[in-house]
Parts: sequence; structure tokens; C-alpha cells
Amino acid sequence: MKVIETFISLQGEGVLMGTPTTFVRFEGCNLDCKWCDTKYAREGGKEMSANEVLDEVERSGVPFVCLTGGEPMLQDDILVLVEDLLDSEHHVSIETNGSLPLDTLPNSEDLLISMDVKCPSSGMSDSLYRDNLEFLGPRDQLKFIIADRVDYLFAKKVLRENEINCPIIMTPVGGTELKDLASWVLNDRLWVRVLPQLHKLIWGEKRGV
Repeated sequence: MKVIETFISLQGEGVLMGTPTTFVRFEGCNLDCKWCDTKYAREGGKEMSANEVLDEVERSGVPFVCLTGGEPMLQDDILVLVEDLLDSEHHVSIETNGSLPLDTLPNSEDLLISMDVKCPSSGMSDSLYRDNLEFLGPRDQLKFIIADRVDYLFAKKVLRENEINCPIIMTPVGGTELKDLASWVLNDRLWVRVLPQLHKLIWGEKRGV
């Protein structure tokens, strides 16, 4: 496994926002989103075994763990690591771009799958592995990063055409300018959560937070 960085911060996105969390960021992604804010994670990772990552997490003393990237599902031993973390009584969230099958992940009440659907502004809107939408359950979350009205209408179409069985999050590109998105959601009475990226409100565009 190639690890870019590990750090302790507050979870900045989704239903666990504000929760102290140990982050493990992996190298590499199979997508190339135009507005990606972690391009530094494309290369330069340190080779670590699943056991070494587990030891690093254990030393942090924080029970909540977020596996992110890049795209963590590209890592050869990601399933081993997830199982090891769960066996060690950690709550695990895994951030994924939704382009790879997720049905190999364990069914555990302590695992949260946080899956993106890429909207048109990303340039990657044809990347979704649609079977994943049926795999997500009430413990998971589905996220849309919204840059403009086109993205918002695309997200509405995805929600209209699919039965989603988990919380739905909409966040503006950049994570802080919420007014337009909030207005659209309220006008349409759309049953989603409009949320910022908390870490950017606190620390701005800074790595390792």
C-alpha cells in the first residue's frame, strides 16, 4: 500500500462532520477531476503494509478512521486493512469516487462508505459504477460536489432515476460558498443535506487538515 500521509483532524465532510478522526491518505487515482483539491496524492507515497498502517492508526489514539486518497479502493490490501481496523474496534469510513465495485467491502455497522457521484464540471461524469448505488445502505452516504446549475440538475436526475437508500450530501466545489446551492435545494424541496467542507472553513486551503 502506498500512503501519502496520515494525520489527525476533524472530519470535514458528510454525516460525521466535526468528529475527531485519523486520516490515512493513499496514493493514486483512476480519475482526473478538473477541480480536484488533492492532486498532490497522485504520486510520492510511502510503501506500507496493512499492519504498518494499522500500527500508525493505533498510535493516534483516535477510534474513528477515514481512508481516503486518491482512490483507496485501488490499493491491493485495502480490504485486509479495513477488516483489521474493524477487528481492532475502529469506526472506519472509506472515501471513494464510485467508479470501482464496492461489493467486496465487509458488511459492518462500523463501516461507512462515503461515495461520490461525479458531476459534469468534474469532467468525469461517465465514471460511475451504477451497481454501487444499490449497494449503499443507511449507514453510508452519497455525495455530489456541485460547481454550477448544470451539476445540480445532473444530480437531481441521478436521484430521480435511482432509489438511494442512504443520506445524500450536496457540497459546493471549494466547500464554502453555500448560498446558491442552498437556494436551489430549498426551492425544489429536495431531500438532501447541503453541507460545507468544515476543514476549509477552519483552516482554508491547507494540506494535512
